[in-house]
Formats: sequence, structure tokens, C-alpha cells
Amino acid sequence: MQRIPVTERPNLSALAVEHEFEYTPGEGISGWDESAYYQFSQDQIENDIVKPAEELEELCFQVVERAIGNEEVLVRLGIPEYFWLYIADSWRNGDKNLCGRMDLSYNGQGPAKLLEYNADTPTTLYESAIMQWQWLEQAVDLEFIPDNVDQLNEIHERIVDILPLFNIDGVAHFACNHDFEDDKGTLGYLEECAKEAGLKTRALTMADIGINEQGRFTDLDDQIITTLAKLYPWEWIMAEEFGKYVPESDVQFIEPPWKAILSNKGLLPLLWGMFENHPNLLPAFFEDDPAAVDFANAGTFVRKPMLSRQGANIQIVKEGQTIFQSDGPYGDSACILQGLQPLPNFMDRHPLLGCWLVASKAVGICIREDKSLVTGTTANFVPHVILG
Repeated sequence: MQRIPVTERPNLSALAVEHEFEYTPGEGISGWDESAYYQFSQDQIENDIVKPAEELEELCFQVVERAIGNEEVLVRLGIPEYFWLYIADSWRNGDKNLCGRMDLSYNGQGPAKLLEYNADTPTTLYESAIMQWQWLEQAVDLEFIPDNVDQLNEIHERIVDILPLFNIDGVAHFACNHDFEDDKGTLGYLEECAKEAGLKTRALTMADIGINEQGRFTDLDDQIITTLAKLYPWEWIMAEEFGKYVPESDVQFIEPPWKAILSNKGLLPLLWGMFENHPNLLPAFFEDDPAAVDFANAGTFVRKPMLSRQGANIQIVKEGQTIFQSDGPYGDSACILQGLQPLPNFMDRHPLLGCWLVASKAVGICIREDKSLVTGTTANFVPHVILG
């Protein structure tokens, strides 16, 4: 694993327009950095990333199987009681999942460590599937990088192949909160994949969704929603008024309700409790667990809200001293404690490696790097290659 400086393509402003990203002269495309790339060996990708990610996915499924029959676990995860049977039925009925992104700490040596699983509302999908592949092809043509490189990037093809297997009848609706540009862009890309797969689609915001007298969800034209691909966290849905109508709505959701168990950072102590000392897991405990006291007293840990986004409200403690603390709106939330596995340092930048799973198969990676110890809103996407 290396970080290699490289010449940027000369037409970045035009590319920003093509991909509908912001461009600032002298700074480049917002959230994107192609002044360098990360290079991996095929062995690193296959044995350190792909195989462990797919194995972790199977372990996550075992957590779901345990959680749906355990009220104590569901309470710990903050899932309201009226959703318990709905989630259990979703799992037992085999509701299909589409994609998720496992965030890993990996330095090229030793096992990658799972930091969290964005199983419900993962973003940077378009950058991962389309933008970095286009960069690879054009950088090869421009002779900026060797012509014998490759990427782990079958994301687009896998999504297009999998979507028809959902057996969607009629129109598939795609909804998110359009105030969040990352969410809007990711969902728009998923809708384009659905169209390529031959599906009929319609886009709307979550606020556009209505409820008719029969308790069915409807769009702005009063058309009943039967399939809803949402980029909107399950925990938000559960907390809102219309959430109480969801279990009886007869809607096929993408992602399915059982993903609510995996998108919660409470997954991490559940994994550790069931699979302690697994090479790709870090010690993790619910903060109110008696075992967390001894763990915290050892002096080195990361404190994370169970439900948070974009690196908010994270505290890193090393040898009894807080070395990092991020702000955010989740200060009063229930938290977990996790072992510290610092992101590697490449040229004073800290890369977080995301592994994309589509229908539980590892088919792509993305790298977001930040000058901070925690990947936040200022992180940039940096492309990757595989050589050798």
C-alpha cells in the first residue's frame, strides 16, 4: 500500500460540470483529490480486504439472527418496540439487501480492522463506482499512471445485475432529504442504475410521501408506493410520526428494515461479544456495560455515539489523554467504546478505506482521507489502483 503523487487531469473544471460537482479554481473538485492515488497489490486487496469484508458480513448476519429474538439487544440499540416484529419478519422473510460500506482501518500490513458499517445510508457511491474508474481510464490514456493497473470496482455492474432480482412490480420510488447533497447525489446514481436495469422509477423527497386512508404510502400524484429505495436512516423513520405506519405499509424497502440493526454502531459491541478476538474486530462495549469501565480505565479508547454521521461527536483517548474531540449534534446520544486503531499516516493524511458490498459481495473500495484523525466533512475522495 502506497500513496503516490500524480499529475491531475487538465480538464478538471469540465469534469466537475460533467459529474455535477462544485469546482473552485486553484482548489479543484469539491471533496475529490486526484493529486495522488493509493496503490495496492492484488494480494492485499483479495486477502486483506475482500475476504475479510465478506466474512464480516456473514458475522453481521449472525448478529441480526440473534438480535431479532432478543428484546434486551433491541432495547440497547434504541429500536422502538413497535418495530421489533417488523424487523424480525423482514429478516425471516429474506428481504433482499442492496449495498453497504464497511469502513476499515488498514495500513497495508496486518489485518484490516472494522471501524463501523454504513449498512443503511452509505454515500460516496457515485465517486466510487464512476468517478474513480473514469480517472483510471483517463490517467492511463494520459500516461500519468502505468497501463497495467486495475481497480477493485465492479460496483456499477453488480448493482445493475442485482436490482432486477428484487422483483419490483410497477414503479420504484427513490426518496431522500434533498437538503443533503451527498444523499441526493448517491440516490440519483442508484436511480440511474435502476433505469439501466430496466426498471420504471420516480424520484421524490421524503417530505413528499403521503399516507392515504388505507394507510398506504403515496407520492405527489397519489400513486401508491410499493417499492421505496430510500437514503434516509431507519432510526429517523422510527422517530418520526409517519414511522408508525411503516410496519403495515406493505412497502418493499431498499435497504430492508433488518439493516437497522447493522447501521447502528451498537453493532460493534455485539460483534465483539459474539466473536471476541476475531482478527478484523476491535474490542467494543456499550458505554453502560460494566466491562466498559475496566476498558476505559486502561486509558486508550474511542468513544462514539451509536447513531451519528460524518465523524461527529467522536472522542479519542490515548493513555488517559483526549487527543481528539469532534463537535456535533449527538452529544446526548448513547455511546459505545471501541479500541483505538489509528488510521495510517501518509504524507500527513489519514486514509479511511471503505469496502463496498453489493448483495453481500465485496465489489469495490473507496478511500477518503482527512488531515484529521477522524474522517469528517472535510475529507477528500482519493482514487486507487491495483498493481501486481
